[in-house]
Amino acid sequence: MPLPRSAPRKMLHLRDIALRGYEREDGLFDIEGHITDVKTYSLGTPERPGFGAGEPVHDMWLRLTIAGDMEIRAVVTNMDSTPYGYCLGAGPNMQLLVGLRIGKGFMKEMSARLGGAEGCTHLRELLQPICTVAFQTINRGAPKAVTAGGAPDARMNNSCYSYSDGSPVMEETLKAAAAG
Repeated sequence: MPLPRSAPRKMLHLRDIALRGYEREDGLFDIEGHITDVKTYSLGTPERPGFGAGEPVHDMWLRLTIAGDMEIRAVVTNMDSTPYGYCLGAGPNMQLLVGLRIGKGFMKEMSARLGGAEGCTHLRELLQPICTVAFQTINRGAPKAVTAGGAPDARMNNSCYSYSDGSPVMEETLKAAAAG
């Protein structure tokens, strides 16, 4: 259901993010993210003085190739549109992700390697949802986070609201684990 109607307004900015997960023939997985930022008005930078309304200010792609154990094996970036040509220099730094394993502590380690001036804010922003899509893609069918009976694995305890201590979802999980 959409949000309730708001006060009269005018859209100024549109950010679209598309995420896709693929299984490759070689047994690895590609997780791709695409981000665009578009203004409804013209603007510019000293280097690009004429961004027209509707023209992407940012149009960027990020692909992680991941093994089944969630280790990042390869990274590919493409920046079709940036406000500055200098931005393109941040793309190769994303190679610092190769060898990292997506899981607990990933975002902290990613920030240590690519935070601040080392990385591109927009490519970094794609990483968290890409990680979520990686879990959804790689754990298809019978997710490791869910038992054969469909209840969450007890190891998911306190990872989100529904899996919190005392929630009906976790209470049922603990009952099923005790009976099983």
